[in-house]
Amino acid sequence: MAVLTPILAILYSAPGLWRWVSQPYYLLSALLSASFILIRKVPPVCEHLPTQREDGNPCDFDWREVEILMFLSAIVMMKNRRCITIEQHIGNIFMFSKVANTILFFRLDLRMGLLYVTLCLVFLMTCKPPLYMGPEHIKYFSDKTIEEEMQSDGRVSWIVEYFANWSSECQSFAPIYAELSLKYNCAGLKFGKVDIGRYPDLSTRYNVSTSPLSKQLPTLILFQGGKEILRRPQVDKKGRAVSWSFTQENVIREFNLNELYQKAKKIKKQRDDTTADTAADTENETAVTESKKDQ
Repeated sequence: MAVLTPILAILYSAPGLWRWVSQPYYLLSALLSASFILIRKVPPVCEHLPTQREDGNPCDFDWREVEILMFLSAIVMMKNRRCITIEQHIGNIFMFSKVANTILFFRLDLRMGLLYVTLCLVFLMTCKPPLYMGPEHIKYFSDKTIEEEMQSDGRVSWIVEYFANWSSECQSFAPIYAELSLKYNCAGLKFGKVDIGRYPDLSTRYNVSTSPLSKQLPTLILFQGGKEILRRPQVDKKGRAVSWSFTQENVIREFNLNELYQKAKKIKKQRDDTTADTAADTENETAVTESKKDQ
């Protein structure tokens, strides 16, 4: 099952895989991830490499390299069991492949290991994963607008995501959150986002740690009447997030989005009725005034 999950995820997302090729980040990351296999297997480069094989063939893996690659495959399969999106599956493959390549290159030659680590650091500093740019119905808050917007109408429920652009978990959750906003956003239920990497004061104000060790990014908080009602993930006494999977099903269930949406539609209907009554009263007053003028 651990093997089938990433394969099925890739096949399901096959129509959109063209964008992976068009992004330099994924293209270069794939090249770095497969670099040892290419160097070991492609002649004439492999012919000049040292080998510990008994037959002396430098263009094939020795038993220790096979062990490292098999261990890499096992780790990737274990990590991918909890992955939700195709980005998470591919991200795990890239990350652990680079770790394995680092070990393999250092084992092969110290200079090649240092060169590979240097290339990875340059890649990390110059290439950033592309942000989600698809359709969404989300309002982005700053440190000056969030409280004003929350308290402007007590009948409106807000679900706010606290995120940082450098977090891979936030990037993976972005398309899921955007899809939820398109499905459930209405006059009485709205979706917002706060970049606490850009506004660090808000992380302190809303008790959301930006430390990678805390595992609190992303954080979803439900506000009603300007007050916090629910947040996920929850935080224990040590300030660490309780493990929680950011799937669409979990968000819908934990935040009761279907129930909130039905209540929000009633609020919209009440607003429309109030507006209609006000307009009717205004028309009646205008008619009475005109009638008195005619008399």
